[in-house]
Amino acid sequence: MTGGPSAGKAGTVGVGTVGVGTVGVGIVGLGFMGRTHLAAYAGNAGAEVRALFDPSTRAATAGNLITGSGAADQLLATLPRMESFEALLARPDVHLVSICTPTDTHVALVRKAIAAGKHVLVEKPTSLDADAIDALADEADAAGVLVMPAHCMRFWPAWAWMADAVRSRRFGRPLRASFRRLGAQPSWSQDFYLDTSRSGGALVDLHIHDADFVRHAFGEPVEVASSGTRMHVTSRYRFADGLVVEAEGGWMEDPAFQFTMTATIACEKAVLDFQLGRTPELLVRRDGAEHAVHAGTDYPLGTGYDHEVAALVTAIAVARGGKSAAPVGLRDAAATQRLLDREAAQISS
Repeated sequence: MTGGPSAGKAGTVGVGTVGVGTVGVGIVGLGFMGRTHLAAYAGNAGAEVRALFDPSTRAATAGNLITGSGAADQLLATLPRMESFEALLARPDVHLVSICTPTDTHVALVRKAIAAGKHVLVEKPTSLDADAIDALADEADAAGVLVMPAHCMRFWPAWAWMADAVRSRRFGRPLRASFRRLGAQPSWSQDFYLDTSRSGGALVDLHIHDADFVRHAFGEPVEVASSGTRMHVTSRYRFADGLVVEAEGGWMEDPAFQFTMTATIACEKAVLDFQLGRTPELLVRRDGAEHAVHAGTDYPLGTGYDHEVAALVTAIAVARGGKSAAPVGLRDAAATQRLLDREAAQISS
């Protein structure tokens, strides 16, 4: 995953005392995203990472964002490393498996985890094959385990605030919206990222965040028009009520290109304006004035990784006492992949 914003201080979560109800975690894949997951679990009092497995000797250690923590670095050095995925799954003290390996390995690994009765957090994209994602959903339902795709922008506090404002019509009906997400072409693991048959290119690795957020905040578009390539795409979504949303996402050839993420949502009574790195990052513009939306008061501190982990750990705790559902389901991931498939059909490879 290369398309998230820079990680800030996780002010709403913190390392706490491990209790009887703690969710034991195993992490598979210790590259950039595996270490990001490790940092998120290290900051959650309801979870404890108990085992690691890395199937690759060439794990990516770079990304478009800054993640990690001192606690995570210490865990990485001290936690037991299993000799195989099967050995990790055999541990009775591991209840949840985070899968942070290349996309084309996800389905097989998730299937094995489900068969072992483990809950799963799987990095996005779950798969480039929407039908395969739906099949995993059926297997998870039959096994009674929670499998959650890691669509972190749904949990990024400022973006969760915007999505809630849109859905609740806090500022009236949305009139139009635009999203822009650009980053340097990955210089790490290029055998994977630059092979679009494996990674899906920037369309799936990067632009997926905005495509999924569009579905999450506005619903299913009735039409989509896309131009560009899998490395840089611009899409225009039209909804049944006439709303039009645009999203641009791509990798830039300049390795020094600064990661860019913006969102502008024009509603009847205000414009929501997000810009990564600005202070404050989120503004509400109305009546000719700018109103800051403050992290820590108007919405929680922390990252989308912190909050997606917290949401899944809570759901697992609830599931121990009865029926529960993953905060984001596999069928949601399949629907987002089908939207990307519609976009891919209109662009060059």
